[in-house]
Amino acid sequence: MAQAETSTKPSFGEALALWGRIGILSFGGPAGQIALMHRLLVEERRWIAEERFLHALNFCMLLPGPEAMQLATYVGWRLHGTLGGLAAGILFVLPGAFIVLGLSIAYAYYGQVPAVEAAFLGIKAAVLVIVVEALLRVARRALRGPYDFAIAAASFVAIFFFAAPFPLIIATAAAIGWLLALASPGPPSATSANPLPIPLSRTLKTAGLWLAIWVAPLVLIAALFGRAHVTTDIALFFSKLAVVTFGGAYSVLAYMAQQAVETYGWLSAGEMLDGLGLAETTPGPLILVTEFVGFLAGFRHGGEPKLAFGLLGAAVSLWATFAPCFLWIFTGAPYVERLSASPRLAGALAGVTAAVVGVILNLSLWFALHVIFGTVTAVRHGPVLLWTPDLASLNVKALALSILAASLLFGLRLGVVSTLAIAAAASLAWSQLGF
Repeated sequence: MAQAETSTKPSFGEALALWGRIGILSFGGPAGQIALMHRLLVEERRWIAEERFLHALNFCMLLPGPEAMQLATYVGWRLHGTLGGLAAGILFVLPGAFIVLGLSIAYAYYGQVPAVEAAFLGIKAAVLVIVVEALLRVARRALRGPYDFAIAAASFVAIFFFAAPFPLIIATAAAIGWLLALASPGPPSATSANPLPIPLSRTLKTAGLWLAIWVAPLVLIAALFGRAHVTTDIALFFSKLAVVTFGGAYSVLAYMAQQAVETYGWLSAGEMLDGLGLAETTPGPLILVTEFVGFLAGFRHGGEPKLAFGLLGAAVSLWATFAPCFLWIFTGAPYVERLSASPRLAGALAGVTAAVVGVILNLSLWFALHVIFGTVTAVRHGPVLLWTPDLASLNVKALALSILAASLLFGLRLGVVSTLAIAAAASLAWSQLGF
């Protein structure tokens, strides 16, 4: 049964505190982040109804950029307008951005930091369990019939075993949902009945404003430093990346790594993997790895003082990556209710919902393999792609910490914060004891 919204809207201060908490706890990539928001926003506080949450998630999955951050921005917009959307989106990114920046500075000067890596291993192990719990919860609510299960299973197989393009999976699921709704139309959604018309002039004005906010600072950077400077390359590259990141960070990591390493020479392949590891084990979107790349690019190729250009490179990469998200959400959010009000469009979104479950399962399994095993290789057998772990690289410590986290979360029913803290402390203690 769909969760209803509370009749009393939270104050801006209450929402601000929760967005800050979500930003600090948003570990585990999109699957864990979406699950955390679902628990806090839908189940515990009921600030947004289950159906609206899923409609918004479907909409965000259709957009380029980090879907979890955009989902937070949308909910913030629904609660408190543009200011609420800005607060939610910025606070979702800011804690992780500060942590990644600090680790990037430490990495540039000192290399890897063992104590931080040890603590983050415990966090990764706990996040793995949190993601599994999230997958079960989202699937239980989103899969309501045999067609939903079939779409979810087909989506998982397509993306995990055949590396099918994410936009193709979403488009196919939407088409199937549309056709199913056409074959057996049902009543429109209760939460989205009778949406108000939206003036085209308002949409164009919003799009123009946020496009200018996104582009103007980057044009200023290019004019100030010149076309040949690394900061201009960072601005252009990550702006282009922001437009094509359909399906979240995983869909473009290989392309980004190849360009940053081979084309621009900003860092080595091993350093790129280290940056990905930092982004995976810190709060915030996985695409924060762009900040790590931007910092090292500015630090090494910007000139003197190195730290200042590193900070500038990090800031430019963050702006080019996340400013477009506000453009997509503030322009498109008013249309979410209209999309879900039409039975056929609602059917298409229901198909996307089911496909999202398959995509989250793919991300969860991918994450599990890379946490539990040190070496995982993508092996092709004709058209089939198999992620094959090296059994000899089994990380016993990560496995034990995952079992500990599962007992805390499922057995003792501790909260997310307690589970993360205990797993991180256990991992750090284990490391300090020399095991």
